[in-house]
Amino acid sequence: MSGDKDPLEDSLQPYYNQGNYNGPIVVDDWAGGITENRARLPSVRIRRRWFSTLWLVPLGVLALAVSIAVVRELSHQTWYQDFIFQYPGTSSDYVTPVESGFPWWLRWQHFFNLFFMVFIIRAGLQILADHPRLYLDSGSKPDTEWLRLRGPVPADRRDSADAATVWTAKDDSVALPAQVGIPGFRHSIGLARWWHFSFDLLWLINGVIFFILIFSSDQWRRLVPTSLDVFPNAVSTAFQYLSLQLPENAGFSTYNALQLLAYFVTVFIAAPLAMITGLLQAPAISARFGTGAGLLNRQVARSIHFLVMIWMLIFIVIHTAMIFITGFVGNVNHITLGTDTTSGLGVWLYVLWMAVVVVFWIAASPLTIRYPRKVQHAGRFMVGRIKFLMEWWNPKATYTKKDISPFFWPNGERPETEDYEALKADGWTNYSLRIDGLVDVPTELSYAQLLALPKSEQITAHYCIQGWSGIAEWAGVRMSEILDIVKPQPEAKWVVFYSFAQGPEGGRYYDCHPIANMRHEHTILAYEMNGEPLNESHGAPLRLRDEIELGFKQVKWIEAIEFVESFEHLGAGQGGYNEDQEFYGYRMPI
Repeated sequence: MSGDKDPLEDSLQPYYNQGNYNGPIVVDDWAGGITENRARLPSVRIRRRWFSTLWLVPLGVLALAVSIAVVRELSHQTWYQDFIFQYPGTSSDYVTPVESGFPWWLRWQHFFNLFFMVFIIRAGLQILADHPRLYLDSGSKPDTEWLRLRGPVPADRRDSADAATVWTAKDDSVALPAQVGIPGFRHSIGLARWWHFSFDLLWLINGVIFFILIFSSDQWRRLVPTSLDVFPNAVSTAFQYLSLQLPENAGFSTYNALQLLAYFVTVFIAAPLAMITGLLQAPAISARFGTGAGLLNRQVARSIHFLVMIWMLIFIVIHTAMIFITGFVGNVNHITLGTDTTSGLGVWLYVLWMAVVVVFWIAASPLTIRYPRKVQHAGRFMVGRIKFLMEWWNPKATYTKKDISPFFWPNGERPETEDYEALKADGWTNYSLRIDGLVDVPTELSYAQLLALPKSEQITAHYCIQGWSGIAEWAGVRMSEILDIVKPQPEAKWVVFYSFAQGPEGGRYYDCHPIANMRHEHTILAYEMNGEPLNESHGAPLRLRDEIELGFKQVKWIEAIEFVESFEHLGAGQGGYNEDQEFYGYRMPI
């Protein structure tokens, strides 16, 4: 704050000292930690009952065994043999053979695609673990999820008005084993997102180059069928696999029909769908196109994103198994040397490729835990400018009262100070909001004065970084009104919102927003939610709504606002409490 040091700044001093720590994170959530916070095997809801996905293993084995037995019995039938003869599964009736083999660029891209995908999937699982439930409704109401990694939300802790015992979204997160997620422990979504988005970008660049090159050569013929005959040939291929009489492996020039369809779905449907559903989860995208509710809401996008990941995993497992089953040496020579030979060199190159992947796999979590700040800075370097570009348009989607979520997840460490309790007991009569820093008119506004300012109302979508979402009606005073009162100086580039609350690691909670956001019509200081005075769980007496940013930046329990040129002197200089402690990014429209 400007001027001499005051009580608010004194309360931040221990946090300043702590926040500058950049060393390894102490992790006990999985190894010997809190067992109830460890992820369980996913469970799926069918109607009103939950079933562990562990049942898929014996059911899958049983289904495969029965299918093999049935198809082997059918293989003795004349109609079956005629069908296989007419549609052998490897003919050129449905695709034009490729004459150029596997060019060098395709072989390298194959390796990079696997390498990037491994870390995208691991980081994606870590992101899921921070809100371990998948829904189809936009409001993320407990018990409406269709998949979860933990048990139900405790029924006696769902009352969001009871701030002392309420079950928060933070309480709901789980830990993963360090060699499954990155880095594995609870509340590490900030680090996981840097991994996920950075490798997403590399994967997309690799994909764009791939699309350009395959359609600039004859390689597209491997992936695009030219006749509907591909479908009966694919059925024939499946029958041949199940009968344990494998079709001819002519993959150097022509994939079999089932293989071709699998590649086609992966390349031309699953991969674009992964990108689209990823973008639909961003608040800036939602606020621009109004997808906070309806068929394309964030939870639908999140669920489809997860199912695409499952498809990718299934594809990778089956693809790898087929490499071994249908002629290992010849297959790896195709994709390492680009030759249709049985050279041992190709095998050694394949082993080297896999060794590189395994080494990075093993090292990813320990390095992330040891150097979290470097991961944060590297991720910001990779994708920070892209997040900035998402704010170029004017996102301002609003919704109707029927879209309001019946449940809105509470979050954050509520204030526990005597001053806050006294203000709450008086119904905020003695509350005043202090606004200073680089302004011409430092101001203190009482609660009554805030209520007397022009009232702005909006029904907007909230997107938590953890993955849940909700739509609520907010009422309050626009930040543009505040700017007109205090008159920021030209040097002011950032606006710091200080909370009455402490962060989970100690020290005052705060967050910084670019001053440009403060002029947006949907950036308000809210004192009402869904037609009622803001309750304690959701930030009473005052909370921020900056609708193109993620939820953690919507500071609750606001005590003071400061206009600054830079935030480097605050905390660890990263732009906010979560940016300092959990390595989030200070520009978070996604």
